[in-house]
Amino acid sequence: MGDRRTNNHSEVTDFILVGFRVRPELHILLFLLFLLVYAMVLLENVGMMTVIMTDPRLNTPMYFFLGNLSFIDLFYSSVIAPKALINFWSESKSISFAGCVTQLFLFALFIVTEGFLLAAMAYDRFIAICNPLLYSVQMSTHLCMQLVAGSYFGGCISSVLLTSVTFTLSFCASRAIDHFYCDYRPLQRISCSDLYILKIISFFLCSIIILPTIIVIIVSYMYIVSTVLKIRSTEGRKKAFSTCSSHLGVVSVLYGAVIFMYVIPDKFPELSKVASLCYTLVTPMLNPLIYSLRNKHVKEALRKILGKKIFLVNPILTLI
Repeated sequence: MGDRRTNNHSEVTDFILVGFRVRPELHILLFLLFLLVYAMVLLENVGMMTVIMTDPRLNTPMYFFLGNLSFIDLFYSSVIAPKALINFWSESKSISFAGCVTQLFLFALFIVTEGFLLAAMAYDRFIAICNPLLYSVQMSTHLCMQLVAGSYFGGCISSVLLTSVTFTLSFCASRAIDHFYCDYRPLQRISCSDLYILKIISFFLCSIIILPTIIVIIVSYMYIVSTVLKIRSTEGRKKAFSTCSSHLGVVSVLYGAVIFMYVIPDKFPELSKVASLCYTLVTPMLNPLIYSLRNKHVKEALRKILGKKIFLVNPILTLI
């Protein structure tokens, strides 16, 4: 058995993604649902980035962060969804060892980066509402770029640590990962190695990522609420709350699902898969809708772009 533990890591060439344990006839329904949601994620996030990059009025810190949020949502959904869609029709449902490593690394990179970015967006809203006269000075282009770069750096470091520790484990129990993508918790279930180091590192990463970002968000919104309540005008209070409610809603959905997935003891694999759907597909789909439907500047920019398209198409249709 000792030899098997020593050599098993090099012998593993692929894994099997079990996916959702449902009746075979429901696979078509799940496939169509995944396909619809992923198509909306692609359309909405590419559209949001296009609107932000093409409209000069959206050249502000808030939309700079929002553009990066759309970029992150687009890519970490794309790390998960295509393989999940393929596996609905695949009999083997396999993923190569290298593919599993890549999937875990990229997913961890983007999801951690999003956590830091949401904290930066909360700070941006805090400055905009609590210190509006100093907003342009404090939220300079240089600071915004530093915050985004720091978010990616934190995501990269966390991802390297988590991925490297996870794939130094020996997988001798089974090759079947009880999930629809490679994640470290389902992987540790099929490992026969001592998980002490992995659990210590994952707890450490959760402590330095989830806790500080939640504190920044909560403190920022405590100051925001306090400032907004001092506004005498009802219209002014409504406008200020409208600016922040969309961001707070996104944060609540994302962190609620992440805490359920990574902080609460891993006793309910099927519920964990549902929670994973919230931040792999549902949140990336909702983010652009929430920010665009509640934001008049984005709606005006989108209407302007669509108006140009229609203007260009009309002469062609006339000639035909």
